[in-house]
Amino acid sequence: MTFKEQILQGIPKEIPAEQPYDTSINHAPKRKDILSKEEKQLAIRNALRYFDKEQHEVLAKDFAHELETYGRIYMYRYRPNYKMYARPIEEYPGKSEQAKAIMHMIQNNLDYAVAQHPHELITYGGNGAVFQNWAQYLLTMQYLAEMTDEQTLVMYSGHPMGLFPSHKEAPRVVVTNGMMIPNYSKQDDWEKFNALGVTQYGQMTAGSYMYIGPQGIVHGTTITVLNAGRKISKDGEGLAGKLFVTSGLGGMSGAQPKAGNIAGCVSVVAEVNPKATHTRHSQGWVDEVISDLDELTKRVLKAKENKEVVSIAYQGNIVDVWEHFDKAGVYIDLGSDQTSLHNPWAGGYYPVGVSFEEANEMMANEPELFKEKVQETLRRHAAAVNNHAAKGTYFFDYGNAFLLESSRAGADIFAENGRDFKYPSYVQDIMGPMCFDYGFGPFRWVCASADPEDLAKTDAIACEVLEEIKKKSPAEIQQQMEDNIRWIKGAQENKLVVGSQARILYADAEGRMKIAEAFNNAIAEGKIGTVVLGRDHHDVSGTDSPFRETSNIYDGSRFTADMAIHNVIGDSFRGATWVSIHNGGGVGWGEVINGGFGMVLDGSKEADTRLKRMLFWDVNNGIARRSWARNKEANFAIERAMEVEPNLKVTMPNTVEDHLLEDLF
Repeated sequence: MTFKEQILQGIPKEIPAEQPYDTSINHAPKRKDILSKEEKQLAIRNALRYFDKEQHEVLAKDFAHELETYGRIYMYRYRPNYKMYARPIEEYPGKSEQAKAIMHMIQNNLDYAVAQHPHELITYGGNGAVFQNWAQYLLTMQYLAEMTDEQTLVMYSGHPMGLFPSHKEAPRVVVTNGMMIPNYSKQDDWEKFNALGVTQYGQMTAGSYMYIGPQGIVHGTTITVLNAGRKISKDGEGLAGKLFVTSGLGGMSGAQPKAGNIAGCVSVVAEVNPKATHTRHSQGWVDEVISDLDELTKRVLKAKENKEVVSIAYQGNIVDVWEHFDKAGVYIDLGSDQTSLHNPWAGGYYPVGVSFEEANEMMANEPELFKEKVQETLRRHAAAVNNHAAKGTYFFDYGNAFLLESSRAGADIFAENGRDFKYPSYVQDIMGPMCFDYGFGPFRWVCASADPEDLAKTDAIACEVLEEIKKKSPAEIQQQMEDNIRWIKGAQENKLVVGSQARILYADAEGRMKIAEAFNNAIAEGKIGTVVLGRDHHDVSGTDSPFRETSNIYDGSRFTADMAIHNVIGDSFRGATWVSIHNGGGVGWGEVINGGFGMVLDGSKEADTRLKRMLFWDVNNGIARRSWARNKEANFAIERAMEVEPNLKVTMPNTVEDHLLEDLF
């Protein structure tokens, strides 16, 4: 059976043979045994909904085994036997070019070179899922292959609800993930309802089909490290010979050593999972691997002395690194952490002094002891960071809930006022005021032709557009423009592509619209093939996250989620090809609401209209909210936007003199 025939088949009529458990790839850890007997029966009943009754007797036993063995029903036997990767768009069956582009993106999210746990349909973050099980994948791909531009596919936490009559200008797909009633959004609620098969954690770009491998965060991390370096620079010097210490080499965090190299520093990234370390080393994202602390110390001191640009993976626990460097007198210039602490009890963070294998056993069989060990480790971790900070280390929270979970563990991480953390979020100090408030965020595109030559052409087009915009840009955003031009010029030589032929750069509304328009014109002229536009949810407008994306909102509204909801609704009727809204993301289930989109450019006049009316809203919605919070950079940006677009009229805040409030209460 050909690839197209398998897609059109959907869920096979006959039960496929069991497939052996492949130990050569990275698998999700066993999930917590959290369901009662009756709930386990309900989970199996829910899973069997996808199959004919005559198959239930065989499959019920199979799914019960999976639930007992792995804590979830993945339907491994239905995993397709074709290679999973983003194929050229013409290789997909279908009646809608937009739907074919979405199939391209879904398969990229599950590519073995991209996905963290591909057989469990998890792209990154330990639990960021594209689907809950393989039946959902098969049925979704079938629907996309059948649908027309007069239909919309509704996705319900991985489950394809079905095709509904729609119209050409409506989104082809609408995605929700984990949208719980607020009182049912605790960590164990995810464990329970995911095990029941009724919801999933879509992370950010995993469940919205827009992940492009670690390249997406390489750029953000590069900008973060560069600007952190500028903050600690005493005489305008760069990062040469300076040390950046952090942890995590998984899906997202695997970008850190590559970003360190581009920024020009010495970086040490600790990772407990040998498979993750091997993957990043084999892909060239980290230069060296060391598992001995004394050897690591010598290597780092030599690299600092010689001002090398080198990235080193430490195979082991990050706490050991912080503590050992403290005793050995190794000065750390920049420090952070990017383990998946949004998911602390299910593989996102590992206790020190316990082997990786032992920790996985403890996680599944002794969850309370595992939690105790993790919290003990967080207290040690924070204490070691404090020791280095006292010597001058600039430590920033990288939005992974490290400080949040450390506070819950009783670690010493609060400032003197007892409310704020000792260390700023990188959004508070860097990305918020320097990028998001000005409207700059992670704009990205994917060449659906899967042709590297198309990517090279789009790089050149984007660079030309940015250089032209920079000539007329105000002084306030010259640095952002320069950083992105430098980034796109070096994109090819840095070999950032993993999976789809994709690129990311930080751009404001003007940059996004002009780049997209130039792409659409190039497609119309036959110079390049179809392009998919998107962005990370970690952006100006798409995400309400009080400990990350909106941590520099100080008017009390950072715990509200109106902006993310407005964003996805507005994108829907302004021309997005697909939209998504999720509970959870990089900082955890119940801690954030985030939305994303995808837009297909096909060279048509309709695409040109859609990109202009949607991209303007997608950015300026967030700037307006940030402006209302009295962020001066956002005030500047939204006033500039109103000058450009006469139909934009935003309510501006009046500021209050501090002395008027001092004696009121």
